[in-house]
Amino acid sequence: MERVSAFDEPLKKLLGGPTAKVMADHLDLHTVGDLLHHYPRRYEERGRLTALTDLPLDEHVTVVAQVADARVMTFNGGRGRRLEVTLTDGSGRLQLVFFGHGVHKPHKELLPGRRAMFAGKVSVFNRKLQLAHPTYQLLDVRDEDEATEAADAFAGQLLPIYPACKQLDSWRIAKAVDTVLPSAGEAVDPLPPSLREGRGFVSLPEALLKIHRPHTKADVAAARERLKWDEAFVLQVALARRRHSDTELPAAARGPVPGRLLDAFDAGLPFTLTEGQRTVTDEIFRDLATEHPMHRLLQGEVGSGKTLVALRAMLRVVDAGGQTALLAPTEVLAQQHHRSITEMMGELAENWGLWREAPLDEGRRSDDGRAPGGSGRGTKVVLLTGSMGTAARRQALLDLVTGEAGIVIGTHALIEDKVKFHDLGLVVVDEQHRFGVEQRDALRSKGKQQPHLLVMTATPIPRTVAMTVFGDLETSVLDQLPAGRSPIASHVVPAKDKPHFLDRAWERVREEVEGGHQAYVVCPRIGDDTDEAAEKKGKKRDDTDEAAEKRPPLAVLEIAAQLARGPLAGLRIEVLHGRMPPDEKDDVMRRFAAGRVDVLVATTVIEVGVNVPNATAMVIMDADRFGVSQLHQLRGRVGRGSAPGLCLLVSEAHEASPARARLSAVAATLDGFELSRIDLEQRREGDVLGQAQSGVRSSLRVLSVIDDEEVIAAAREEAVRIVAADPALERLPELRTALDALLDKDREEYLDKG
Repeated sequence: MERVSAFDEPLKKLLGGPTAKVMADHLDLHTVGDLLHHYPRRYEERGRLTALTDLPLDEHVTVVAQVADARVMTFNGGRGRRLEVTLTDGSGRLQLVFFGHGVHKPHKELLPGRRAMFAGKVSVFNRKLQLAHPTYQLLDVRDEDEATEAADAFAGQLLPIYPACKQLDSWRIAKAVDTVLPSAGEAVDPLPPSLREGRGFVSLPEALLKIHRPHTKADVAAARERLKWDEAFVLQVALARRRHSDTELPAAARGPVPGRLLDAFDAGLPFTLTEGQRTVTDEIFRDLATEHPMHRLLQGEVGSGKTLVALRAMLRVVDAGGQTALLAPTEVLAQQHHRSITEMMGELAENWGLWREAPLDEGRRSDDGRAPGGSGRGTKVVLLTGSMGTAARRQALLDLVTGEAGIVIGTHALIEDKVKFHDLGLVVVDEQHRFGVEQRDALRSKGKQQPHLLVMTATPIPRTVAMTVFGDLETSVLDQLPAGRSPIASHVVPAKDKPHFLDRAWERVREEVEGGHQAYVVCPRIGDDTDEAAEKKGKKRDDTDEAAEKRPPLAVLEIAAQLARGPLAGLRIEVLHGRMPPDEKDDVMRRFAAGRVDVLVATTVIEVGVNVPNATAMVIMDADRFGVSQLHQLRGRVGRGSAPGLCLLVSEAHEASPARARLSAVAATLDGFELSRIDLEQRREGDVLGQAQSGVRSSLRVLSVIDDEEVIAAAREEAVRIVAADPALERLPELRTALDALLDKDREEYLDKG
């Protein structure tokens, strides 16, 4: 039988069933390797007391402090006892409380002057911070022999504080680490010796020892530097191998075909392309003309023209004989893309019946006798969603398999087995982080050969995130807004502190409407029966720092009714949300776009793809319930015409809260790249990464995609060089082993599929 690696040994074997179960259930730690890669969150310096003045309320904390006072109090006529212990660090105080049978042991041990680590949840009682029934570990002893032994053990050391949970304290994790730490000597080092020596890194076993049991701050720094490199390098090698394998795949080249749809479309544009749009389109066209599949990420500011660039790429492929598919995450967004692409076609769409071939009289032929705009091969634009009627769906599927439809826009319905293409040449994925890897792959597999892939994201991404999350894609950036776009003024409306500010917000909306414009009001919730039931069952969670408040988020149906009765009475108000029937949603949007609706009260279905230049004002209710990037996307729906835009962020969050800080950041800048950086800094980085790439969250422990740009960039260069010389890593078996260990089966499949 093959020997199991020490790193793969189950924790149950070494730590026992109960401890291993807690680690598995609450910390997602299953093997020795998992625990050795569960690094301390911070370190306490021996001899220095923890500051007690800034403890976060309602959070589970670990503190190191000294007992200042301890006394037993009685209550209920002497029948009940409680032990109150006061801790101090010289500047702040914290109270501990123990009740009932839990009083005896701490009463004997927690004497004035004793020092210990304490863990518990911070609460408030009688306006004082306290920990109720905390667990603790004494850090000094009274007996001289024990004191000498303890001094030898602890002198000069840094005490590791581990990410813990209510069921397992930091020091119990530390004891478990002590049990498995000898296995660190068997760590397989993924860095090639030349790279490790050239950069002066410590070995991996040494790094693991120093991160868990450092003697000095220099030990911690050396370990973290090395471990950051491991995380960045192994991931970049995986991505580099993926990019390299992509270059080996065959794809149909889709070069230029003059005098067809793209030329006719460009000739009919009522505006000039921005320099950024031309540059990005040239990059995409060069990729499409090669015999290997394009893998490109297109990102840019709100309103920078990503859909226009994508449509020109689609027309290039259709001109060259291929079909194209645009995959949208929701029916509303698919319908909006279908509508906006149809509108962008303008006169061409009207004259050619959405590019279907039609007889032309001799008077419309060009000098060389050919008809303009795709003569010789017409095409259709088809919408395919799950809610379509049977007849419409059957016709759409027929248009795809025969090649009549050169462009199909759809939702997950596109990836069903029964959907067949005649010759799929380009897949455009919008809002890719909302799709699973399997969904993307299922659509790409429908081509005769690998189709070209263009991923669009409406959320600007910092360079480091793009290198880490989308490292298998070449990146194109649109950072220039088209001419004629108006500035957007943004303001925070503190509805609780200053209710008259909210009254003024509704006055501003009325003023915009009276000036001939339109407005959006956005709410985080729908407010129908289904919505209410889901909330009662706890299915709707809000991960912002205001989630703990008892009032449910404001709802579209409630706010629309209140506005119609109150501050916006007499205006034409409509609602739009994701659970409306598709025809009804489409009808509301068409009437809003046509100016027959003054105020649209909606959920985030309007976040992306909605283009109504006459809409100049937006009021976002409970704005603190939305993320920074989402607020930026929503705000981008106004200011799309010649009149200035106005975005009012309504919140009841306290002025000093992190939620208000987020809103102030959004109000202060229109730079989406800066906002996305702020968003990442304020949120848990792993959550952001986890949206886009399966498994990254669990493999990044010390590497920060925001702070470690130099490490990521350098690791990427080394990875590209190594993979170019040895794609299969045949000469680097340790790196291959580490790759297999860090990229589990699901993640490996992700990188294989793309």
